[in-house]
Amino acid sequence: MADQPTSSFVVLANRLPVDRVTGADGEPGWRASPGGLVTALHPVLREHDGVWIGWPGGELDDYSPFKADGLSLVPVELSSQEVEHYYEGMSNGTLWPLYHDVVAKPAFHREWWEAYVEVNQRFADLAADAAAQGAVVWVQDYQLQLVPAMLRERRPDLRIGFFLHIPFPPTELFRQMPWRDRILEGLLGADLVGFQRPGGAANFVRLVRLRFGHKTHRDKIVLADGRAVGARAYPISIDFHGLEALAKTSAVMARAAQIRDELGDPPHVLLGVDRLDYTKGIRPRLRAFGELIADGRIKVEDAVFVQVASPSRERVDQYKEVRADIERWVGRINGDLGRIGYQPIHYLHNSFPRNEMAALYQAADIMVVTPFADGMNLVAKEYVTCRYHDTGALVLSEFAGAADQLRQAFLVNPYDINGLKDSIWAAMRAAPRDLSRRMRTMRRQVREHDISAWARGFLTDLDATDELRRSA
Repeated sequence: MADQPTSSFVVLANRLPVDRVTGADGEPGWRASPGGLVTALHPVLREHDGVWIGWPGGELDDYSPFKADGLSLVPVELSSQEVEHYYEGMSNGTLWPLYHDVVAKPAFHREWWEAYVEVNQRFADLAADAAAQGAVVWVQDYQLQLVPAMLRERRPDLRIGFFLHIPFPPTELFRQMPWRDRILEGLLGADLVGFQRPGGAANFVRLVRLRFGHKTHRDKIVLADGRAVGARAYPISIDFHGLEALAKTSAVMARAAQIRDELGDPPHVLLGVDRLDYTKGIRPRLRAFGELIADGRIKVEDAVFVQVASPSRERVDQYKEVRADIERWVGRINGDLGRIGYQPIHYLHNSFPRNEMAALYQAADIMVVTPFADGMNLVAKEYVTCRYHDTGALVLSEFAGAADQLRQAFLVNPYDINGLKDSIWAAMRAAPRDLSRRMRTMRRQVREHDISAWARGFLTDLDATDELRRSA
């Protein structure tokens, strides 16, 4: 194996920030992933000559550290059984449903937990080797919740941050997990634990107090050894300026016009964009739209709903069932309500590049985002960013973290079908001046609190944890 790079700044995430691609010459290579986290941390990694540790998403012939897109990367090797037990099992069959308000029932299997512990230890060991003396290590998300304590045990000199990108559940749900204390102890290895919403931070602090009896004060936890751990909300965002610039290009504007033309240029184009996941509330929004047509409030020729459902975790049985369920609803609504030349729902089970998504956001008059539970939901912020003419309407679940910032959206309870119908109808009938006022305010919020501000805010507070220790 090549020499292990060391750095004053190390990021750990389940996945590396690059995707495998095949070049024009037929040779395999790497391309930067399009995610917001990569966008936010790329300049920080460059500034500190940082290292990113993560799983490459498949098998490699060589797991030595390498460079791609100017980043120093350390791949983590996972066996096929570890992918099944740590990733598909414990991470997405146990933690994901439990943390999302048990929208689906979580499963608790000891072999999944054992793999989770083993893989977390592997990440922690690689981070311990990659971090320079006194380095900052930032651990990302629910797959790696044991890493902070494991890493602190080996490297107490490090400043360790952890950020949870999904919701953190209330006490009543979290206590169901057999390994609840181990997870809490893992997170308490960090100096600063970040959450999407204040409620998540409060849930964590309350659990620590109840389970361990540690002294707590608002966003600070004092451990038995006198060390202090911060627990605060840092709502994540997107690269506003980059996406807005893309949306303003002539190619994207032309594609948006083409999309509307291909849809028959109806008075109203509604859009949903989601990973195909049971937490996203796709079925209730489609049902609400279908009922609006069936009730006669909307004519089938006056509105089209485009639902993009990106493939997700297709080897997991629950996700196969979600796909079958959604496709049954689409077929039923189109079969019952469609007419020749008029199809109410256009369902796209596919992933699209960023420029196509920007065109879809511009083509849609109404964006419908209705998760049952969501840490943030960046699709809502992407839609707002692309509406640079201050037009369009956002129908948004109150259970998405984005609802805390985008208060001018038409906020809905996705469990309330009648309320969802009324909100979609209100968005369709709203006066242009009202929509413009709402959109202008939401765009300002996203512009002023973009992904860079998120990363800067967390890392600034992490740098200040020495003061937090002194005040413990």
